[in-house]
Amino acid sequence: MITGPRSKRSTLLNLSSFQILTMFRRGLFYSYLSIYLRFFLGLSVTETTLFATLPMVLNIVFQRFVWGIISDKYQRRRTLIILGEILAAIGTVLVWYFHRIPDNKQVAGYVIIIGLTLVEIFWSMSNIGWSAIISDLYPDEERTGVQGRLSSLGALGRIVGVLIGGFAYDGLSRYYEGWGFDHGFLFFVASGTMLISTIPMLFVPEGGVASKRTVHTDGHFSGTGIYRVFRTFLLAMMFINFGRNSIAVIKAQYLSLDSGFNVSSQLLGYIVNMQSVGIFIFGLFVTRLSRRYKDVNLLYAGTFIAIISLLGFALASNLPVIFISNFLAGISMVVILAASYSYASRLIPPEHRGKQFAWFNATFFLSWGAAGTLIAGPLVDLLLRAGASQVFSYRISFLSSAALVVIGIIILYIADRMNRRVIETRGHG
Repeated sequence: MITGPRSKRSTLLNLSSFQILTMFRRGLFYSYLSIYLRFFLGLSVTETTLFATLPMVLNIVFQRFVWGIISDKYQRRRTLIILGEILAAIGTVLVWYFHRIPDNKQVAGYVIIIGLTLVEIFWSMSNIGWSAIISDLYPDEERTGVQGRLSSLGALGRIVGVLIGGFAYDGLSRYYEGWGFDHGFLFFVASGTMLISTIPMLFVPEGGVASKRTVHTDGHFSGTGIYRVFRTFLLAMMFINFGRNSIAVIKAQYLSLDSGFNVSSQLLGYIVNMQSVGIFIFGLFVTRLSRRYKDVNLLYAGTFIAIISLLGFALASNLPVIFISNFLAGISMVVILAASYSYASRLIPPEHRGKQFAWFNATFFLSWGAAGTLIAGPLVDLLLRAGASQVFSYRISFLSSAALVVIGIIILYIADRMNRRVIETRGHG
């Protein structure tokens, strides 16, 4: 834990700087990669989701079975973050170089997918270190607020990244759609940002726990009962995250359809940034809300907002509804992220944060791709082959995503009831 107001301010400032740069890079790069793969390199809807699915699968495997174990054994959190970002930066430039070699555009698309999958091995070092270090440095009652503030500030970085990415995608409209990826500009900026992001992390405490004797001082983790709660909670988060994020990859494609809204890359950037605005604004209120409401209640609220957002995309007939729906998606994201992280942190013992947070992260990281590859993408392709219009096909995928979130709420309710019984039994004991 960090102590002293000056140390807390300095640590939060450096963590915020890292988060801003990370979200800048993600907004810049990933907001438009799906469009590049789909419309420039000619991959199918399902194939485009693979750039998120395969890397995330490898990310989780290495988080759980490699870096999580190393993190718990040596209690080195900051070191994993810095090494992961440096190696991923080098790998990102190599992905651009190798994807330019094939003459066949579809092959080039798969080079990007395979390359980013390998790069994800290094990013997984950073991901697991980041998840563990927040719990190491902040007590239980501060984690929801800290996550909210970090998400809010990170949203500012994402807003700038999305705007720059939108202008760079076609070279300020001076070149062609896809120029920013094809000629490497977006790859180079993303790589450079990763290297710069390691600088503030040099001034953050290493993290880790000093002794396994701290196991029962944080949360109420002990016995098989709480293990069952944790597993059920993970199942709930899998449905919630898979539902709300299954359309993350195909959303940009839907908005770019000639037969639909037909937005330009710049207008798409403004729409994407409405989500960031929602994250920024509501991230500022999460700390205050966490003092008044329980984590699980905030989680319920964020999940219901996610459903409304998905229904908005499915039913929207004009762009204002799309803007509002993406704004709501941002609100739901920051609330779900902060509340679910805090809830999970109270179920995980300090000395097992590396391995157990890897399972928690799996419900989030895999949702960006696996749900799209297994559900949203195939559903769109199936409907298109059956003769349905493109707009109708994408809208059905939004409705199926909302159904997954509803299932997640039901399971979350069951998990929380189990948790209350465990706490009551321990209190009576």
